[in-house]
Amino acid sequence: MRTLTYLLLTFILAAPVVAQKLSKTEKKIIATVDANHSDALAFLEKVVNINSGSMNLEGVREVGKVFDEAFVSLGMETSWKEMPKEVNRAGHLFAEQKGTKGKRLVLIGHLDTVFPKDSPFQTWVDQDTIALGPGANDMKGGNVVILYALKALKEAGALDDTQIIVVLHGDEEASGKPISESRKHIIEAAKRSDIALGFETSTGFDNATIARRGSSGWSVTVTGKRAHSAGIFGESTGAGAIFEMSRILHQFYTDVKGEEYLTFNPGVILGGTQVDFDEILERGTAFGKSNVVAQKVTVTGGLRFISEDQKTRARNKMKEIVANNLPQTSAEITFIDSYPAMPPTEGNMAVLEAISQVSKDMGHGEVKPWDPGRRGAADISFIADYVDGIDGLGTMGGGAHTPNEYLDLRTFNILTQRAAILIYRLTR
Repeated sequence: MRTLTYLLLTFILAAPVVAQKLSKTEKKIIATVDANHSDALAFLEKVVNINSGSMNLEGVREVGKVFDEAFVSLGMETSWKEMPKEVNRAGHLFAEQKGTKGKRLVLIGHLDTVFPKDSPFQTWVDQDTIALGPGANDMKGGNVVILYALKALKEAGALDDTQIIVVLHGDEEASGKPISESRKHIIEAAKRSDIALGFETSTGFDNATIARRGSSGWSVTVTGKRAHSAGIFGESTGAGAIFEMSRILHQFYTDVKGEEYLTFNPGVILGGTQVDFDEILERGTAFGKSNVVAQKVTVTGGLRFISEDQKTRARNKMKEIVANNLPQTSAEITFIDSYPAMPPTEGNMAVLEAISQVSKDMGHGEVKPWDPGRRGAADISFIADYVDGIDGLGTMGGGAHTPNEYLDLRTFNILTQRAAILIYRLTR
């Protein structure tokens, strides 16, 4: 019953492809993707069943080896970018083909998942029209879309003399620090490229991502004067650390909030007479008494922004608020950069129009830009200053970052076809 249901739904979804505005070569590419579909699913099941949580360095490397062999079989040159010991990450897989035709492309995926080695969610489970599995959708599925799109182009004789660099990071879900080290290789690749295509999870046939918000960490530490609570508000005792932190957070909410796409969230707060906080694990303990004025409070949080200008404006406002202290208190704010923003640009829109035309020619309709407020940060943002690009070209599914993560089996093949045709047209 599962096979019959799957075949019927796949036929319904794929039916518009027939007799649309596709060249003879493009029809051959689509037929090749079809012929390789079972192999693609078997390959995806194999890599999903290898745990590659970001901190399972050996697991990430093992998945990388499987993809390495596959890209080598396509005639691509591969290399493993080792990370320095202090970065504490497995490294990245790069696969490259050199050529002179058309646009120079960089295709982006990642090998790691959010599920650690001891997670109970470990294996691929086929359930009729979906398949459950860690990374099945985010984003080993997207990696396989890249691989089998290129395989179809290779077998159709449409990959020759093109420059394509595939980047599969080993730490997208928990980027190694410093960023200048863990992301330097993709930046170098982008400087030799024209267009970036990101294969993070798809938002559907009708949308693609031309903008992503950046992310930044922030931390505020407040110090007050420890004293008997009977003296609070007095000239010598002042307001105490907890009242001062309450003022700061309230003013963040009232004075910084408001710009479109700008969000910030205080994730952890600890306060009292004594505070012990582990910044790496983002956990700690606090001790205080109701009759003692709090001496210390610490808060850590995140900031999301659509442009560097928006980030700077928000940070400046936060700094002003933190500096305007209540009596007998002091406060300090620090920021940690993580992902830059990928702002919407005319170049990104042009790439979107290209995939929209592919989609319409395949009979699947127009592709429109996805709301950046509804997507998180991703690796394509690190190279947004160097190339035009779009993201969200990977698989469809749901439940990302949960034990219910699944891949939509009905659309996997069609999205691979669409990616292959887009790559073909961009490299002509």
